[in-house]
Amino acid sequence: MRTHPKSAAVMLLCLCASLASARMRPASFYYTPDYLALKKQIMEEFSHTPPGKFSEFIRRRPPDPGTGQKVLALTFDACDGHLRDYNKALIDYLRAEKIPATLFVTGLWIDANKKTFLELAKDPLFEIENHGLQHRLCSVTGRSMYGVRPTIGLGGVIDEMELNARKIQELTGRRPVFFRSATAYTDELSRKVAQRLGMEVVSYDVLSGDAMRESARQMSRNIINGARERAIVIMHFNHPEWPEVQALKLAVPVLRKRGYTFSRLDSFTLH
Repeated sequence: MRTHPKSAAVMLLCLCASLASARMRPASFYYTPDYLALKKQIMEEFSHTPPGKFSEFIRRRPPDPGTGQKVLALTFDACDGHLRDYNKALIDYLRAEKIPATLFVTGLWIDANKKTFLELAKDPLFEIENHGLQHRLCSVTGRSMYGVRPTIGLGGVIDEMELNARKIQELTGRRPVFFRSATAYTDELSRKVAQRLGMEVVSYDVLSGDAMRESARQMSRNIINGARERAIVIMHFNHPEWPEVQALKLAVPVLRKRGYTFSRLDSFTLH
């Protein structure tokens, strides 16, 4: 169940509408014979598949069965804004409180923050997942939201997903298993492509409100009020000027008193 009014969700991730960094090599730079063969095969497999529904909630999880396991997954995106920055205070807080978290990173952010990325990837508290090579909204028809550049055709969807997955695997030794499209919007065909590539498309259950520049107190309310079993909370970790730390310092004690614990996304079943 969604936990924030639609009007707020419509503004999700508006910050990420900036253009791709000039530092980022074009997708074609990463084309290798084996990659091109895989891309050709997938394009042939899905050549007659319609795009399907376009939504930020392209695949919803069924209602929780009431297991009593009150676990939350805190997820943090690093998009294409503030490329050479990250919220160190936020990471330090998560480490101090021993709160596991899932970090969705773009190829753009990786290239601009290689040392920080490798440090985070080595920390078992954090799980590194895929936010796309160039922070493109994955849509086979080129649909977009909030001014964010979309992918171009089915081939662009494959590039956005697979090339960043390969980048992450090459640098960390682990291939990502989850993918979140820019803005969290995507279509059903893109979801099928992700599955074909061995990744699950992930959106969110609880909208923190950081991208809407909400106050720390309001963000904490959003998280507390939206908490439920196996809920996925969406925030960002590449904007140190945003009050995520203050929001979590307000929310985490309340959630723990209510019996909630925190988990990396790969530690509990989504479906």
